[in-house]
Amino acid sequence: MLRRGGVSRLDDRVMGAFVMAGSFIVLLYYGFFVLFSEYGLIVVKWTAFLAVAGALAISAWIGYTLAATPSPGPLEFSMDESEGEAEPEG
Repeated sequence: MLRRGGVSRLDDRVMGAFVMAGSFIVLLYYGFFVLFSEYGLIVVKWTAFLAVAGALAISAWIGYTLAATPSPGPLEFSMDESEGEAEPEG
C-alpha cells in the first residue's frame, strides 16, 4: 500500500495520531495554566496578543502581495466570423 515517494498510509495515520495527541496534551497544559495557575492572566494576554499579531501578519502579507503583484493587462476580444462568438486573444 505504497503511494508516491514510498510513503504508506500507515505513516499518515501515525502522524495524525501524534498530532492529535500533542494537541490534546497542549490543551490540557493550557487549561491548567489559565484556570489553576497564578500565571493565568499572563497566559491569556499572550494568547490574545499572538492571535491578533498572527491575524495582522496575514493581513499585511495579503496587502504586500496585492501591492507587489503587477496588474494583468486587459483582455482583447475578437469576433470569430465562422461561429459569431467572441473569443479572447492571447
